[in-house]
Amino acid sequence: MFLKRTLPLLIVFTIGSLAFVHDFIPHPLSGEFRSEMASWMMIIGGFGMFLGVYSLMHMHITRIRQKMAGWGYSVFVFIGAVGMIATGVYGDIVGVSKDDIDLFDWGYKYIQVPCGATIFSILAFFVASAAFRTFRAKNMAAGLLLGAAVIVMFGRVPICEAVGGWVFNDRQAIVNVANAIMNYPNLAVKRGLLLGIGLAAIAQSVRVLFGVERTYLGGAD
Repeated sequence: MFLKRTLPLLIVFTIGSLAFVHDFIPHPLSGEFRSEMASWMMIIGGFGMFLGVYSLMHMHITRIRQKMAGWGYSVFVFIGAVGMIATGVYGDIVGVSKDDIDLFDWGYKYIQVPCGATIFSILAFFVASAAFRTFRAKNMAAGLLLGAAVIVMFGRVPICEAVGGWVFNDRQAIVNVANAIMNYPNLAVKRGLLLGIGLAAIAQSVRVLFGVERTYLGGAD
């Protein structure tokens, strides 16, 4: 029980307290401590990366073995991973001159980047669909949200200047209204959200520091 519960809690409390004190005591020793902890965080992050890769591979191997729905895509995960690793190692061992084609960079530029752009372009349709469902003027609040969204979106396209000059004799009229919405009511709400997130992060940190939150130990007890 000591090694599984008490010792991890003592380590978290000690390291967390020292990291917290560093922000209020500008001493060279605290600076060295923070630098050392940053190095250890990178080391632990490296081990975490290996665990993440293992978990990802285990999941896709299970999908392939059990012939689950969409298991063919898991095959492409291994093809892409092995292919990029092999080309990267080959390029480092053999070396690539300026006249040769670096297969690693080629795969990143002509395969991964276009695939990423395709995924994000598909997400745009889901965002548009969600916005259409959200901006239905069912009540006064939804109507205000819809009106503000229309003004802000229209104020970000070039044609709004022509419309503003034709309707209001001021090309920047709609743009100024859109900027006012973003700079005042939107910014006020954003700052409130950030303040709430900051207070929640502090509360969660205190819970972890004093051992109230113990889910990172593998259980909530």
